[in-house]
Parts: sequence; structure tokens; C-alpha cells
Amino acid sequence: MTLTAAVVCPHPPLLVPELAAGEAVAVRRPAIQAVRRLVAGGPDVVVVVGDAPRTRPYAAGESGSLAGYGVPLSVALGSATPGAAPTLPLSLTVGAWLLGQVPWEGAVTGLGVSATTSAADAARLGAELAGSARRVALLVMGDGSARRTVGAPGGFDSRADGHDAAVAEALATGDAAALLSLDPVLSRELMAAGRASWQVLAGARLADATLAATAHDPDITMSDTRTWSWMSRAEYVAAPYGVGYVVAVWEQGSPW
Repeated sequence: MTLTAAVVCPHPPLLVPELAAGEAVAVRRPAIQAVRRLVAGGPDVVVVVGDAPRTRPYAAGESGSLAGYGVPLSVALGSATPGAAPTLPLSLTVGAWLLGQVPWEGAVTGLGVSATTSAADAARLGAELAGSARRVALLVMGDGSARRTVGAPGGFDSRADGHDAAVAEALATGDAAALLSLDPVLSRELMAAGRASWQVLAGARLADATLAATAHDPDITMSDTRTWSWMSRAEYVAAPYGVGYVVAVWEQGSPW
């Protein structure tokens, strides 16, 4: 049981063309390309992780609606027809839409993560996901600060640029420890919706790397595995509309 790959994407409704009113959204293309790469390795399951009002799993077939954003569009988690009663939060709704663009016909589940989730609890959730199937891929949906500019949804906060720069660096370099060190209080003040979901990813990556490493050397500890055995890069980093967006790809490598 292992985590084989992960992709991080933002979840603005404007990713969906029907909501963009013909406007070119620069993040859409790299996001779809990253998700296509995520599923190319043939995982046994894709788990879509994103912020939600409360922490809970979502099953394949559960649906989300974008009607609240002006378009009566519903999408389901997986290839099922959307159900009558939408249950998915925005993050998983946009994630389900991205999977549908690939398209992905295999197994899929979702995990909503509350903004009140501690780093330790998020890491535990990630470790559980990493051990949930033989080959697990994570699609992690999360926005950076919504306070990057005066016209941003949350207005301007001078701390937002530094916060998002640190997040982008951690996601680009695969630094799980840096993600786990993100302050939940600061992230909440900066309206950084992705904090808990990124920490789920960090927990999954550290748990998986340690499991693989100790199979070769039982003296290896989690701290030894924080900077190797994975390849990572950022495909897109920007702050349109005053909100931090990062598209990043993490892929399993091996030091042996």
C-alpha cells in the first residue's frame, strides 16, 4: 500500500469554462495537464482532498453543484450521473470536474477537511489515505491566501505574500515538513483555504516514504525521508484576483 503521486490544484469556480463567460483562465490548462499526469500512472484509487465545512469522507457518486455561482451545473465524484441532492463542497466539486476532463474512469473517493483540523490530525488523515490501497493518488484542492491585493475577496494583508511564497516553495520542492509547520491561525486569518488539505498531503507523503524506506533499512526514521524519494515541481504559481494559486505535481521516485 503506497502513495504513488499527488497533484495540488486551486479550486476557483472559474476553472469551469461555463462559469468563466469566455474569459481565459490561465490556471485551467496546467491544472488539467497535471491531473492527466496524476492518473497516467494507473493508480488503484484517486482520492480528492479539499476544504469542507466538516471533516468527512465522500463516496463515489456523490455530487456537487455550481448553481450558487450562476450556472446550473452538477458534477459527480467519479463517472456516475450526478445525484439529485448535491453534497460535495466547492473544493471537491471542482476536483470532480477536473477528473472528468481527463477523464478518469477508475475508482475515486473524496475527503473533506475542516479548517479547524490541526496539523497533527491532518497528517494522521494523510497517513490513513496513503495506506488505504496498493497504489493511491491524491488530488489535493486548495487555494492560497485570498488577501493578496486590495481588490482580493478578503482585502489586503501584508503577510499574505510571504505566506503564499512559503507555501509555493514547499509545494514546488516537496517539503512536507514545511507544510506541516504552517500555522492554522495565520492561515485562517489570511483566508488560505488549502492549509489543512496541504497538511493531509504532507502526512501521506511522510508516512509513505517512511514505510518504503524502512523496508530497506529499519534504522531509517521519518526525519530521514523528508527530502528524498519524491520528485516535485510547481507548474503554475500566480495570484489572479488577489488569491494565491499553485498547481504542483509530486511523483514517487526512489533512492535505491
